Amino acid sequence: MTGEHILIVEDEPDIAAILRDYLAREGYTVTLMDRGEKVVAFVKTVSPAMILLDIMLPGADGKTICKEVRKFCAVPILMITAKVEEVDRIIGFELGADDYVCKPFSPREVVVRVKAILRRTLGQTNDDVLSQGPLALNRSSRVVTVNNCELNLTPSEFDIFSVLMESPNRVFTRAQLIETVQGYNYDGYERTIDFHIKNLRKKIAEHLPGQKLIQASYGLGYKLVI
Repeated sequence: MTGEHILIVEDEPDIAAILRDYLAREGYTVTLMDRGEKVVAFVKTVSPAMILLDIMLPGADGKTICKEVRKFCAVPILMITAKVEEVDRIIGFELGADDYVCKPFSPREVVVRVKAILRRTLGQTNDDVLSQGPLALNRSSRVVTVNNCELNLTPSEFDIFSVLMESPNRVFTRAQLIETVQGYNYDGYERTIDFHIKNLRKKIAEHLPGQKLIQASYGLGYKLVI
């Protein structure tokens, strides 16, 4: 998967340079941007494989950029933030981010996350279609439909839903979901599953109002019930 184009949007030169150097050593093509106002146009033109996006940026902040990018593509977005408050992570996920990392962070950890995300979003070749009731999932096109209406899912939302679809009525713990979907499981990141599940429920409810297909097993995790 080396050679994939990664866009880093970070206004702190030292952090941007470290991330660029670590990712370049892994064989990725890296573009750096230190302002936010030109990011959306760049993504439309270049179509990078992934975006590492700082929240606090001059020109346009990361949350605004994430929201705008999600209007036209599902490129994986890893948010970089100096803020550790849960509300900031929730907002980021609601806008369509796939993952987040808080400063200060280990560059090696970021590389692990980038590899895991790209492996699952670019490495799938199985074209099987899963169908459960009104739901259908195509692994090759990475499309989910509800009553033949396509859902606009982020890469992480698609992969979580794929796991649940493969084994309906089976309860998956948060740790199992994040390990399966993200490819790693660091302490403190299991709550990210809750944010993604919340978004999935909201998007499904637009086409199946009143039906709660993704159910919580309290103290355990989540399952898909058809």
